[in-house]
Amino acid sequence: MPDTARLVTLADIEADEELLAYLAMGDEYLGSLGYTEHGMRHANLVAHIAGNILRRLGYDEREAELASIAGFLHDIGNCVAREDHGVAAALLAKDALYRLGMEPREVALVMNAVGNHEEESGEPGTAVAAAAVMADKSDVHHTRVRNTDPATFDIHDRVNYAAKRSFLRVDSQTRDVTLEIDIDTETSQVMEYFEIFLSRMQMCRKAAETLEARFALVINETKLL
Repeated sequence: MPDTARLVTLADIEADEELLAYLAMGDEYLGSLGYTEHGMRHANLVAHIAGNILRRLGYDEREAELASIAGFLHDIGNCVAREDHGVAAALLAKDALYRLGMEPREVALVMNAVGNHEEESGEPGTAVAAAAVMADKSDVHHTRVRNTDPATFDIHDRVNYAAKRSFLRVDSQTRDVTLEIDIDTETSQVMEYFEIFLSRMQMCRKAAETLEARFALVINETKLL
């Protein structure tokens, strides 16, 4: 633990060689298993969406920055293993954040958010965790697909490849958080999205409740949740 705490920023995290190595190894490992992209593109996008969610909903700038940090770090545990990668990520992040000078309360908030982002076991109980969860689960997009042969797509490849646009819209006035997705139904039917992502949408609803907001899902301009 550092003698003097400092306000660690997302820029500090993005420039840290140790954390970037964890992220790169995790993405490489998941690629070898056939998973979609979980590297810099995903980390940066989740980081910025998480911060923007809290800013739009009126949270203070520091909480928004911590949500961005948690969003960037949430998948680094994949360098250890896919199973329980959220808990692994939290423990890897702990030492790095202390090394960078973050104070204990903020380290704890980031660890909690990172450790609770998996839909199988996570419970988003803080604003930082809720924002990181919603940002992560909203990243459904064709650019995440590594497989270049549509004939060999599994359902995850097919659904992500069919998602031509995804956008998380946050209404500051109504506190509605709406995930808008445009799906090419010639590639994948909307029902397939629900087959693999229903648990993620349920987690987004819980996260929205933590933020005293409402979550909605709109696919091809039709509200489904």
